Amino acid sequence: MEKLEQLKNELAATIRHYNLKGWSPATSTNYSFKFEDCIYVSRSGIDKAHFHADDFITVNQLGEPIGNSVGLKPSAETLIHCVLYELFPETKVILHSHSVYPLLISNCNQEAISFEGYEVQKGFEGQITHEAIVQIPIFENTQDMDVFSEVLRSSLKSINHFCFIMRKHGTYAWGKNLFEAKRHLETLEYLCQCEYMMNK
Repeated sequence: MEKLEQLKNELAATIRHYNLKGWSPATSTNYSFKFEDCIYVSRSGIDKAHFHADDFITVNQLGEPIGNSVGLKPSAETLIHCVLYELFPETKVILHSHSVYPLLISNCNQEAISFEGYEVQKGFEGQITHEAIVQIPIFENTQDMDVFSEVLRSSLKSINHFCFIMRKHGTYAWGKNLFEAKRHLETLEYLCQCEYMMNK
């Protein structure tokens, strides 16, 4: 249980840090990690400035609260996390941001945003050169998580860099651990800011 508590505390600290960066206005955004066979996801309606390790609840692969969390309300987008764990089995941590620049970028592009020539794009796992073209898909926002889950499943081949953008909503990024998930999210955030400011 010591390892579990460490994971909770480390992700809770990351959530508070990202809130300070302005990436979770109001009570928005959601986060999760997978430990053994259980998914731990952030509770709904929590002020991320004060997010604590005890604010994670346990859900099954269908996004339904289980164990001591029965009766508690998970994030409305919990099913997205569940589907990502299903589609990318090595994933252990998922981060969701409502930051400004990816949102602005999503309003200026169609089905994807491409980055080329940025040194930081090597922050995506598997990228070894700035000379490659990195393409991040942009999916339409929807309140219907069942519909969006099917979008993810049908678009699996286009999700190559451990992240995507929901139009006028935010970003999702993930990894085999918290360090990798943070690297993917922060890489995308940086690239979106650069691209938007250079083309403004």
